[in-house]
Amino acid sequence: MDKPELLVMGVLPDWDLEPMAERYTLRLLYEAPDPEAFLAEHASDIRGIVTKGEIGASAALMERLPRLGIVACYGVGIDAIDRGWCAAHGIPVTNTPDVLTEDVADMAFALLLAAAREIPRADRWVREGTWAREGSMPLTTRVWGKHMGIVGLGRIGQAVARRAEGFGMRVSYSGRTPKPHLPYTYHPTPAALAPQVDILVCCAMGGPTTQGLIDRAAFEALRPGSLFVNVSRGSCVDEAALLDAIRTGRIALAGLDVFRDEPGIDPAFATFPNLVLAPHAASGTVETRKAMGQLMRDNVDAFFARRPLPTEVT
Repeated sequence: MDKPELLVMGVLPDWDLEPMAERYTLRLLYEAPDPEAFLAEHASDIRGIVTKGEIGASAALMERLPRLGIVACYGVGIDAIDRGWCAAHGIPVTNTPDVLTEDVADMAFALLLAAAREIPRADRWVREGTWAREGSMPLTTRVWGKHMGIVGLGRIGQAVARRAEGFGMRVSYSGRTPKPHLPYTYHPTPAALAPQVDILVCCAMGGPTTQGLIDRAAFEALRPGSLFVNVSRGSCVDEAALLDAIRTGRIALAGLDVFRDEPGIDPAFATFPNLVLAPHAASGTVETRKAMGQLMRDNVDAFFARRPLPTEVT
């Protein structure tokens, strides 16, 4: 019997591709020198899409796949997948929640500590001999005991909050709805949360409902000298307002893992020495990426075996 054909939208590790190739015929769109010709040749046989959060799957693409049955996302973010089209055509969408929560929360704190304690500068201070020539580095900023505000208290936001408690922090948050079962103070909007806190961390989900969620009003409401961290999506932030807040010193230090136009980010970010920048790598550990791939493959396997999908997005 012929193996079902899958359209693979973006690069995946060999540890996922090799077991998938045993069960499916993989059509690697990202390797095609002429994607249009590639789709014209294979579209009629594609049974499933395997994609990544930043790539997604458009309605225009899916309309070309008459036998499409599932869209499986390697990652949590599904804002680039046209879920409306999928729902209208009965196509299930799956993602990989939970398995990356703790690593993303770790990265939020890694960025926070690196920015506040100026770890990149400290590393250069030693490597470049400045320590020997000029002595101790200037003092940095404490993290312990600060008041943290979290925008988006879902799985990742709650994992960040647990870490904040370990640092003796008070935690407040904003989100779509209060979570009265949690011991944190709720504010209805980021703008209402911002003036209350020393550190603002964005953990909101991506998608149309959170476009520009942390807006100019929120950034202007921050206390001068605040710290800002984003491990969510660049789309959740008004980047022009963010840059203005950095220029004026309202944000004194920041750790950013995500940007609006990745990977071709606004070059202004690279001009600020008080920022720590990362290439959308919060879930980028071997352990988590293997778990993500396994869950993605479990969803695809379940679909073709006609079993319940482990993590269908509803």
